[in-house]
Amino acid sequence: MKHLNLLMLTGVLLMSAMAMYALLPSHEKITQEVAFVPQAPNYNDTLMWLTVDDDKDGRGADVFYVVSTWEEDWQNENGQTVHYADVWNERHRRHMAREINKVAAYMSPGNRFYAPFYRHATIESFMLQSEDSIRQRVQLAMDDVCTAFDHFLAQRDSTRPLIIAGFSQGGLAVVHLLKHMTDETYGQLAAAYVMGFKVTPADTLESRHLKAAQGESDTGVTICYNTVKDVKYIHPVIAATCMSINPVNWRTDATPAILHDTITVTLSPENQVLVVKGYEGKEYPPYKDFLNVGDIHSCEPWLYSECLQRNFKVRAEAWRHRKR
Repeated sequence: MKHLNLLMLTGVLLMSAMAMYALLPSHEKITQEVAFVPQAPNYNDTLMWLTVDDDKDGRGADVFYVVSTWEEDWQNENGQTVHYADVWNERHRRHMAREINKVAAYMSPGNRFYAPFYRHATIESFMLQSEDSIRQRVQLAMDDVCTAFDHFLAQRDSTRPLIIAGFSQGGLAVVHLLKHMTDETYGQLAAAYVMGFKVTPADTLESRHLKAAQGESDTGVTICYNTVKDVKYIHPVIAATCMSINPVNWRTDATPAILHDTITVTLSPENQVLVVKGYEGKEYPPYKDFLNVGDIHSCEPWLYSECLQRNFKVRAEAWRHRKR
């Protein structure tokens, strides 16, 4: 009888625990569900960086780039689900390096280019039910980027113009870096490029460092853009932004711009997104019915690469002129 009562009590406690768990806020559930977190990066180790020094005359900028999302949820050798990239896993670093090297091909000429590997959150993290859940999940990744950035700042020459840029989750990281940086560091900023992610009104209230670009050469500003085929394809998690600029003509109104002779890029001021005509983005197939479903998310670092390369130089020179 005692054993029966004990079993009944255990069952009641288990059901109570399950009921309490069901009532927990989603972000607390996520914290409890994370079964394994990979080892933190050591940014004193050169293995944690991809760098290119192509500033031959010392007149370029220091570019800090944050890579996008490359990993899906995976299982470690013990069968535990992992929601983050493992920077000590050579395969994961190789994945991130694909994008970093391709971006460096146009961002590094004339500049010093630095890109850290970090424990970015998996793509499933951005498919959670709520924005709060997403913020909780990605915080570890954002902390890694801030740690890498602080290490980078400690090594660099602060008399040089600073450019920070990132794509997708890396764009989110740029927003975090603008909140994280001191006013002294902000004074070194030529520009910040948020490619393929949003800046929200709440973000701008949290930091005065988030200042929307108004033209081609203003400094200390944030360049933010997201590309869609039609405004009906705006992705709320990624592209529902409060600021945007056309990186082809550097206008914030609806003046259309022609890219590569055949593509028309027009900013929708009402929706703060770029609407493209003459470009289907067929090289970027839909992913999990979440990305590239009319939003052409994957094009952001590549479609405008020539425009961005020129603009890096313009804003770096404008920053140097302002500092004279």
